[in-house]
Amino acid sequence: MDRAAIRGCNDIIFKLNMRTTLSSSRTRRSCQKLKDHELNRDRITGHVPSPTLLARFRTEPARAKDLADLLAEQLGSATAVAAYEDGGLWCVEVQFADSVDPHAARNALQPVVGTEAMRDLRFETVTARDWVATSLAGLQPVEAGGFIVHGAHDRARIPVNRIAIEIEAALAFGTGHHGTTRACLLALDRLAKTQAKKRRLGRARRPGTSSRVAALDVGTGTGVLAIAAAKRLHGRVLASDIDPAAVRIAAENATRNGVSMRVTNVRADGLAAGPIRRAAPYPLVFANILLAPLQKLAGPLARLTAPGAQVVLSGLLARQANAAVATYRSHGLRLDRRIILDGWATLVLRRHGDRRSRPRRETQVTRRR
Repeated sequence: MDRAAIRGCNDIIFKLNMRTTLSSSRTRRSCQKLKDHELNRDRITGHVPSPTLLARFRTEPARAKDLADLLAEQLGSATAVAAYEDGGLWCVEVQFADSVDPHAARNALQPVVGTEAMRDLRFETVTARDWVATSLAGLQPVEAGGFIVHGAHDRARIPVNRIAIEIEAALAFGTGHHGTTRACLLALDRLAKTQAKKRRLGRARRPGTSSRVAALDVGTGTGVLAIAAAKRLHGRVLASDIDPAAVRIAAENATRNGVSMRVTNVRADGLAAGPIRRAAPYPLVFANILLAPLQKLAGPLARLTAPGAQVVLSGLLARQANAAVATYRSHGLRLDRRIILDGWATLVLRRHGDRRSRPRRETQVTRRR
């Protein structure tokens, strides 16, 4: 795969010259923003983007990561920044999403990079590429328990004994390839199997036989978790997102997957929206977002759960998991299971205090690619 194609892939962290790029979460977010910017523009206009400018300079290893982070923050969503080892030094690359002349790019970089690194600054024009087509072609089906998430281009290849979820790469987050999404699907698969076992023993009712909503998906993105819950639990699901584009995309995906009658998508900032409050209490909640909003939502979310409810939290780096556990424990939710996948943590919590729901011993699962 050539270097231009690598930049168009869905992995966010670039792999250039067969060297793995090392970058912080802030730099990775800038790469995701650039991909989103390009995908959204190309879907709207239907055209192949014009050639873009790539700026490259080398610096000392100790400065490379800090400079990459600072550039990602200062230059905003119209750029992607990556850093990788290049001999004894490190190379920092900045790709601009839109056409920009080298003089303007130099002026933008100078205040951040400094005089010494600017002397090594080189520019390269990246050949125009249909990034939408390239990204879709590079997305392989993702298996997670009984689920398989795929694009339309792989529809004919999906085994009939799997729960297929068709999701196209789009502006919203969640194609199943990220560790947080896959871990949530694995958690759902296990929870559904446990419910099925209880039903066989006569201790649980199928969610679809109740008028209540079977699950709430907070920060739904593409709607992949809401769709998975609707298909696996055979019940109604309420999905929310703060981004109107995500709500629209999630609704389109629900229709594409034949569950539009069971999945309701609403735009909501937090959990105070009327549709969310009216459908409570929830036996199952997904929240695949970030640590800070997860902590902020802990109290409101706990109040929306039913006795014995389970809450699946994700979007957490492995080192952030204990902070989330502590916050939710103070609101009556105890950790049942922790899944570590690709450096990300997914937590399965249970509302305790209900006589039917005894606190369970925590189990930890670490998975690799």
